Amino acid sequence: MRVPKYQLIQNDLKQQIVSGKFENGDKFYTEAELSKLYNVSSITVIRAMNELVKDGYLIRQQGKGTFVSRSRKGKLVEFSDIEIFPLKEDTVHVLEFSKGNDLFYLEKLGLNKDDFYFKIVRLRHAKENPYIVQESYIPERFIMNPKAKPSHYKSLYQRFKLDFNIHMSEEPYTESNEVCLPTPVDIADLLNIDKNQPTILQIRTTRQNGTDEILEYVETHKHWKYFKIELSANNR
Repeated sequence: MRVPKYQLIQNDLKQQIVSGKFENGDKFYTEAELSKLYNVSSITVIRAMNELVKDGYLIRQQGKGTFVSRSRKGKLVEFSDIEIFPLKEDTVHVLEFSKGNDLFYLEKLGLNKDDFYFKIVRLRHAKENPYIVQESYIPERFIMNPKAKPSHYKSLYQRFKLDFNIHMSEEPYTESNEVCLPTPVDIADLLNIDKNQPTILQIRTTRQNGTDEILEYVETHKHWKYFKIELSANNR
């Protein structure tokens, strides 16, 4: 699927802002500068900038120009996993890559009953120890090469970036975390634990900024031994 030019420009400019190229309050490029820089029409540039204004990254001041917002939208509270082993010791194996249209997951993805999704099951290891089972459900249109080897989808976020220019780590999402006890038998077998040991069930839904289209629905079971979180808050 071809990515619209305005979206490519929008993503590039957003990356420049979040990477720190501009300080909060700095004057931003003019429409003329961007048209020349990207060799596109002013209409394309205006649409890209309008999206950045809507998302809170830019602010327009009449008669003065466009500026990087001092109060742009962001996470006031961050809730994140802490890896307790070096990432270089992390390996991923794709256990399943299949097409489906179960009504439960279609509803989770905001799809119609005649639509399809791809289910991708991955098992992650820390050194030789299995610690995460991830079941990802992706709308069919976001799987560019369904005939590729399963290993092609070891990193789904890389596929979104390379195939659709979507940076999943920057897209809005909701995630819940709860203790799962007993652990489903098939999950316990993959993690080499007894079903009466707990796992942490993380359910995540990621949407595309601007369109609100659901990009993924993920159910992750994490070995209790490897679950550690960090909560941080930023003053605004």
